Amino acid sequence: MNTVEMVNTTANSAKQVSLTKLFQVFLKIGLLSFGGPAAQISLMHKVLVDENNWLSEQQYLNALGFCMLLPGPEAMQLATYAGWRLRGILGGLVAGLLFVIPGAIVILLLASLYTLYAGATFNDVAIIDTLFLGVKAAVLIIVFEALIKVSKRALKATVHWIIAALAFIGIFLLSIPFPLIILMAALYGFFAIKPAKTNSQDIPTTAHNNKLQHSLRKTLAIIVIGVGLWFLPILIIEQFTDLAILSDIARFFSKLAVVTFGGAYAVLVYMTQDVVTQFGWLTAGEMMDALGLAETTPGPLILVTQFVGFIAAFNQGGYWLAVAASAITLWVTFVPCFIWVFVGAPYIEWMHSQQRLSAAFSAITAAVVGVILNLSIWFALHLLFKKVSEQTWPLIPSLNLHLTLWQPQLSSIDWRIVFLTAVCAVLFFYKRVGVLQVLLISSLLGWGLVSFSS
Repeated sequence: MNTVEMVNTTANSAKQVSLTKLFQVFLKIGLLSFGGPAAQISLMHKVLVDENNWLSEQQYLNALGFCMLLPGPEAMQLATYAGWRLRGILGGLVAGLLFVIPGAIVILLLASLYTLYAGATFNDVAIIDTLFLGVKAAVLIIVFEALIKVSKRALKATVHWIIAALAFIGIFLLSIPFPLIILMAALYGFFAIKPAKTNSQDIPTTAHNNKLQHSLRKTLAIIVIGVGLWFLPILIIEQFTDLAILSDIARFFSKLAVVTFGGAYAVLVYMTQDVVTQFGWLTAGEMMDALGLAETTPGPLILVTQFVGFIAAFNQGGYWLAVAASAITLWVTFVPCFIWVFVGAPYIEWMHSQQRLSAAFSAITAAVVGVILNLSIWFALHLLFKKVSEQTWPLIPSLNLHLTLWQPQLSSIDWRIVFLTAVCAVLFFYKRVGVLQVLLISSLLGWGLVSFSS
């Protein structure tokens, strides 16, 4: 593929995919996307690459590396890119919306139930524990499968293994911000890794420039229309209502959508302090409930923002104001994600065709392996043990660099999760049972264990 074709990639080879088929597949992904970004990335690889052959391994990796650079939920943006590649902007909208909407509906329903229980934690509500015990165990295995698969694809040379190890140490033990890890990996890959030779053929400069200018004009149009749509509800709220809480929520989460590089877990770091201490919208306990809810429902983990917006407005104006806040939170959080993808998607493969940029992307993808390992261990500790404490020791105070260790209380291990995880591992890795069947079997077993132990 030459440079012109890469710049103007629109997935013409995939136009045979009907919108009906696209809808069905991404609805399935949206309904099964439990477990946060690692599990969701693995699920999409299985469906899009292995089962349907809609993306090649390299196309998937290229898109994953690009989405990891963007602010916001990388898994949702990866789904949007896949839909765009198959059926253009309409396909991207279908794929991205179906990735978000099922989880958003569940979050809205459970947030409504949460307010009925007057702030009681979800662990105190038996039905929640019963419904999601088995799902959590299955998710843990899906996360580790994602780690294995991405490792096999991304760690092609010794230097990639080293980058992955350093990324894990940096984020898990030293709490180095994710964007900084990605930046360091990109810079190292760009300047230090020897670029691989490519067989791309040169093309006439004039033809290339004409095509590029056409693509840039389309890009500018997407930016103008997208930003206009993004801010339109905010302007309507501020001009035609006196609902200060909705304006505050809209502004806060709009800013969050731009600055939160590093995925959903990075969003939590930025969000928690302001929401709890500065605005006082939620208590620390409610924030923990929000995270637990988002971890065990389908869709991007960043849907935790929807819960925050709902509770903040509910506390000030009741249920219907909370529903409105939930909607505006979703709008300002996810519309920018579509803008980033639609603007950058036509250039992804062109960027990877540039040797030094390709080396930078390969380093980023290797660093992602370390990040997924961090998420996998963090999730396993907090799932298998009911009590996990965080211990920190300062290393370089002037740089805010400290050593962090997570210490589980061994006596707090949940034997039900251990049993269900072992069953899911056997089903998934040895029996090769599908994701839907594993989730169903584990959920039924979890239901039985909760009923037996209560």
